Amino acid sequence: MKHCAIIPSYNHVSAIAGIVQQLRRVGLTVFIIDDGNDSPAKERLASMHNPAEQVFVERLETNQGKGGAVVRGFEVASAAGFTHALQVDADGQHDLSKVAQMMAISAQHPEALISGQPVYDASIPRARKISRWLTHVWVWVETLSLRITDSMCGFRVYPLAPVLALLASERVGRRMDFDIEIMVRLFWRGTDVIMQPVDVIYPPGNVSNFKGLRDNVQISWMHTKLVFIMLGRLPSLLKQRQRKRGRAHHWANLGERGMYGGLRFVAFTYRLLGRKTCHALLRLIILYFYLAGTQQREASLEFLTRALGRKARFWEGYRHFLNFSYRTLDGFIAWLGHIPDSALEEAPGSMLSTIREDPKGALIIISHIGNTEVASALMDKGLRDRLIMLVHTHQSQNYQRVMREIQPAAEMNFMQVSEVGPETIIELQERLSRGAWISMAGDRTPVSGLKHVSEVDFLGAPAPFAHGPWILGSLLGCPVYLFFCLQTEHGYRVTLEPFAERIDLPRQSRREALDAYIARYAKRLEHYALAAPFQWYNFFPFWGKP
Repeated sequence: MKHCAIIPSYNHVSAIAGIVQQLRRVGLTVFIIDDGNDSPAKERLASMHNPAEQVFVERLETNQGKGGAVVRGFEVASAAGFTHALQVDADGQHDLSKVAQMMAISAQHPEALISGQPVYDASIPRARKISRWLTHVWVWVETLSLRITDSMCGFRVYPLAPVLALLASERVGRRMDFDIEIMVRLFWRGTDVIMQPVDVIYPPGNVSNFKGLRDNVQISWMHTKLVFIMLGRLPSLLKQRQRKRGRAHHWANLGERGMYGGLRFVAFTYRLLGRKTCHALLRLIILYFYLAGTQQREASLEFLTRALGRKARFWEGYRHFLNFSYRTLDGFIAWLGHIPDSALEEAPGSMLSTIREDPKGALIIISHIGNTEVASALMDKGLRDRLIMLVHTHQSQNYQRVMREIQPAAEMNFMQVSEVGPETIIELQERLSRGAWISMAGDRTPVSGLKHVSEVDFLGAPAPFAHGPWILGSLLGCPVYLFFCLQTEHGYRVTLEPFAERIDLPRQSRREALDAYIARYAKRLEHYALAAPFQWYNFFPFWGKP
């Protein structure tokens, strides 16, 4: 693999020197494409041509548009022997500290298109946010997927072989429609798309080359064209989806399916139109998710069939999905202070009121049932400050980003981990000594696969449960509790029940002890799952191999 960088430039020259410097710092050869600039920009770009420093300026005598300039960059890069090209806009909007990370992901997935997923600050114009959202919706329709969460970001790594093959056989727009169209067409051809969060700003005095009327008309025409092409290719696209569906997936690798955009849309709609209107819109949006999310839909129906004791009906799976969206919305509403504290009641026999007075730390096992977000939001601040949530990095990023944007006070004490090593144990023990409650999920298989699981009976069949929570409890040597928060007719009911004063895993019978602890946990989880089957939100094949 040989990576280079391509910078298309028209009316943007002030930031290029700094961009080139950062790209060269990570060892990238840089191709600047002068897209028909007039003087003095033309001369300024020409002065940057420096082959000895691996900086090359390619001049287009007439303006070809952003897409035309990028395509010329692809051709020049390929002719120079490069296999991959990083496209960077010339206006300095993108956080180039992420370049090395993008290169690393590309090295791990050489056949994939690695695209920036913009994280905007307050400088983005409101009209631009709305137009981008509309384009995202069109792209989801055109691709029959929510894998592409942003199709307009000009910060992406292209694998040149499939790109040039596409350009040789299909006509792709050459102006502001280029970024969107080439991504959709590559996706149709089976190129995987990996989204990577990147900070994006609108610098003061930034001049946009986007021409409102002309480019919006052109993009609208492009979307119309792509929808009709998609309909013509529908059989082959559905077959492609079927092939992807047949691959084994772990829950952590299931696509987030437009999660960030979807979460922001839910939050925006609620604040603008209120809860009832938001619920009405969610019924339509979730119907699309339900029909498009084959693997998640089948997982839902499998669970409901077991929990209900009969074959689940198709519409019941839709209700299951819809409940999940309402749960997410309630989390936002609670953090905004629009759900009163009185809506949260403690179940009889719950230990929450008791241990809140105990200065000792504890391990609290949560599950993907009910609504722990509402419980966290409605807890008093003293309790919430003690809570440390262990989360899987990739699955938690989008929810945290949205919560930070709509309500900065909603920030929880998250500790992002994929694997727990010695350093993590030491840090957790220090926090426990200060009275922290360490919280982690007990009902998901580990990211590393089935090596560290026990298969125990759950709803009538063996299901894999991770060893991790119980090994962690043994290492920490602290009390362990189970936490559940279920929605009721009048609000939410929380239960904190004692599980073990400490987890004891004797060396000679370690596996048997793990099996016993996990079987006890599965029985309690089953109890709550049967009590509220439509509040179970583990949308992955729980009884199959991850």
